[in-house]
Amino acid sequence: MRHTRLFFMRLIYSLFFYLAISDNLWAQEAKKAPAQAGPADLLKTFFPIILVFAIFYLLIIRPQQKQAKQRQEMIKAVSKNERVVTVGGIHGKVVGITDDVLTLEIADNCKIKIERSGIQTVKKES
Repeated sequence: MRHTRLFFMRLIYSLFFYLAISDNLWAQEAKKAPAQAGPADLLKTFFPIILVFAIFYLLIIRPQQKQAKQRQEMIKAVSKNERVVTVGGIHGKVVGITDDVLTLEIADNCKIKIERSGIQTVKKES
């Protein structure tokens, strides 16, 4: 995954470098012979920008959305007697559940209440 991101970052850098050079070349051509701008020129101008946004979507936005969806499903599926770790790093066992509040037993006769969104991971029984 790291190599893929490095490849795409180099690709984006090269694309911006190409844009900087090509704009300068197009400006020199425009001085020689002024031409009318058409739809092809507009597409030529915006294609690299669209390509950069597509790469960002595929590498950053889409994986984050997928991860957030998996986390929401995990939080909704928490049930009694499961071991969980909170965002603050507290390990505990779920002993009570309401709509948005979970009761965790973190030690003998020591219970705390947390929001469902405060769950970071559900530990697997080993």
